[in-house]
Amino acid sequence: MALDWDLIGTGDSEALLRPRDIFAGLADRPWPYLRHEQGEVLDEWFDHRRDDRDVVIKQNTGGGKTAVGLLIAQSTLNEGVGKAVYLTPDSYLVKQVRKEAALLDVATTEDPRDPVFLTAQAVLVTTYPKLINGMSVFGVVGDGKEPVDLGVIVVDDAHAALARTEDQFRLRVPAGHEAYGKLLALFAEDLQYQSANAWSELEDKDPTALAPIPFWAWADKRDEVLKILRPHREERDFKFVWPLIAEVLHLCTATATSKAIEIRPSCTPIDRVPSFVHAQRRVYLTATLADDSALVTDFGADPALVASPITPGSAADLGDRMILAPVALNPNLDADAVRVLARQFADGDRDGDGVVETEPVNVVVLVPSDRAAAAWKPYADRTFWVGDLEAGVKELQGGHVGLVVLVNKYDGVNLPGDACRLLILDGVPRPLDGVERREAVALADSPVRLAREVQRIEQGMGRGVRDGEDYCAVLLLGANLAVAIHDRRHLALFSQATQAQLKLSRELAQQIKGEGLDAVRQALRGCLGRMPQWTQRSRRALAEVRYAEHGTVRAEAVALREAFDLAATGRTAAATDRVQRVVNDLGDGDKALRGWLREQKAAYLHLTDPAAAQQALAGALDDNPFVLRPVDAAPVHIRAAVAQARAAAEFLADEYQDGVSLRLGVQKLFEDVVWGDEDRSDDAERAWQKLGRHLGFVSSRPEKQYGKGPDNLWALTSARQAVTELKTGSVTGTIAKKYIDQLGGSVRWLTKHNPEVKALPVILHPSRISDSEGTPPAGMRVVTPARLEKLKEAVTSYAAALASSPGRWGDEQAVAEQLAHHKLTGDRFFDAYAEAVHTS
Repeated sequence: MALDWDLIGTGDSEALLRPRDIFAGLADRPWPYLRHEQGEVLDEWFDHRRDDRDVVIKQNTGGGKTAVGLLIAQSTLNEGVGKAVYLTPDSYLVKQVRKEAALLDVATTEDPRDPVFLTAQAVLVTTYPKLINGMSVFGVVGDGKEPVDLGVIVVDDAHAALARTEDQFRLRVPAGHEAYGKLLALFAEDLQYQSANAWSELEDKDPTALAPIPFWAWADKRDEVLKILRPHREERDFKFVWPLIAEVLHLCTATATSKAIEIRPSCTPIDRVPSFVHAQRRVYLTATLADDSALVTDFGADPALVASPITPGSAADLGDRMILAPVALNPNLDADAVRVLARQFADGDRDGDGVVETEPVNVVVLVPSDRAAAAWKPYADRTFWVGDLEAGVKELQGGHVGLVVLVNKYDGVNLPGDACRLLILDGVPRPLDGVERREAVALADSPVRLAREVQRIEQGMGRGVRDGEDYCAVLLLGANLAVAIHDRRHLALFSQATQAQLKLSRELAQQIKGEGLDAVRQALRGCLGRMPQWTQRSRRALAEVRYAEHGTVRAEAVALREAFDLAATGRTAAATDRVQRVVNDLGDGDKALRGWLREQKAAYLHLTDPAAAQQALAGALDDNPFVLRPVDAAPVHIRAAVAQARAAAEFLADEYQDGVSLRLGVQKLFEDVVWGDEDRSDDAERAWQKLGRHLGFVSSRPEKQYGKGPDNLWALTSARQAVTELKTGSVTGTIAKKYIDQLGGSVRWLTKHNPEVKALPVILHPSRISDSEGTPPAGMRVVTPARLEKLKEAVTSYAAALASSPGRWGDEQAVAEQLAHHKLTGDRFFDAYAEAVHTS
């Protein structure tokens, strides 16, 4: 007789609920056992946290988070709680998740209309934009659809999701759209008052133009804005965003650039997507990043629950990484020399006799832009962009490729094992939209901004190690990245495990400090050649590392979320009070952030008391010179320091804790002045302002602070100030008439507001020749690329001399000697490092 196996083991047995049991019950397990760390977090979730609405699960990169999320989703289905959705950052990762789900025998679908999803028999694996958009098939408030009830939403790579989620709530009105011109005309007077220069740049379609529309003008003209935008609500550029922000349009921030007018709320109105808001369980899978505040501001997660993440007992499951920044080891190491070194490891590293020291490895380079990728073109075997990333990663995972460049992809890429043995970060993504660019200026020195930069760096560094047995060497190119792993303010923001690896790498770096690339090569061989002297110490460094017991949720993030929700329901007075409370709590610790928050308070206050709002904004300006200007603000005169050397010494002593930091900080300034790249104009202006402070000049950015005047103003002496326009993004062979006119206008601005000082007109431009139609101001000086290079050499030598012995950079006499020796004093600077303009 034939046995009917389908009747065996069914009986009255219930579906397995515990995730560990679900895995143990698999007929064909993809691996014999769950990792210990996976089992720990799954047991903690099931036994103690599964009824919490918001749960954050933190594991090291490569710690098996995908399997954890899928098993939680299956457990929820088995329990009968409701439908399950697994969200990923992009469609490439949807495929990766579904492959892993198949190994775990978890049924999945990509179609939100699939009956197996709607009847809670399979997990829907999809991207964030599929759920969160104004035309969502899950339903949006006011669209007449019945929202899809969800039992659990698993948000994979939650920190990577944040930028994409914010983008779903951003309305971009393109420059070619008829509404763009109407909005510019509506706010023309307001924009000109805030910044005459920015308005001129908008009219000239300058790619660097950036002009925030004042919150009072935006709120007061809400009806006119609605009349302009609403007729277009069904168009492609509008329909996916308009339903999400229409009800809070008056609470949005609007920023004009030459490419678009960007409209976005200060916090995402996530309540417009009921399926997300009312899901019974929301599980956020994250890497071990230090700041979780954005989960509150963007997803509306409960701050108390976010601050209590589930983690494994030990953080030692991170793969082995050696992390080095060549320029921190030796400031004279050339970036192209490092590229040659990377090429050699891709081909197989050999000693002086040609004997292979390490076999050929895959070298993966992460760059933030096409421009950065171009520098690698002579060395690269492949270059991949987001669109062809899947094929590129598959090729890397299939065997040896060589040196591969990935453009603007710092998260969501898995490069396990031999797919990547040497990982190089060559820069990090820059702020792209108008609001981010404005924040980058206003919060440049705030820990909030540093935390975001560190998050991007740590995400990038995690691409090459995917489990505890994996290994990868990491090189960070340039001073910007070197500062991040050396400066104590940055270091504290990395995860505990990464901090341990950085500490070990610094001990190694101390031995090869000042050496050339051969020393770097020897160090890399220790990691890539699996030398026990390195591997044993690397394991020991992680052995006792524990995850942080509590997540970081910044108080101001909680306040901003609560204030926005209050204002969105018409309780603007309560919103004002909520922001004021957190401002009071901040004290003087972070004045840049305090000023930024006071601007937000003024925006809410305007809706009930416009006059008081302007007074509040004046107070914000005292804390942060880059917030919006009140309607009656007047420029503040700057005066030269009593003693230039004393001012420089005080600044340097406060800014740098050691000589390496000083040298890296100076190198970073010059890295941020990039010729021919208009997207880096803000970076160049900020660097020039800070360069002035390094040299003891009182330095400001009037155009950003007051909307008028030059890009930069240096008080050289009590009687002379340098009025400086930076046109580093220009690629023309002559100085355009409009730039000369702008410089002349800035000179007149200074003369009007401070007639006691003489203006020295200065421009940074690739050419010293003026357009034949332009009339250069008297005494005009030009800092060309050649002169800037000469200046870089002088300032680098100035910093190196001061860094030669501990604390010397805080000694006024030593600083005075170096300033004089390198012709960096106020009376000699522009004679030495700029040249007279030539007329064509």
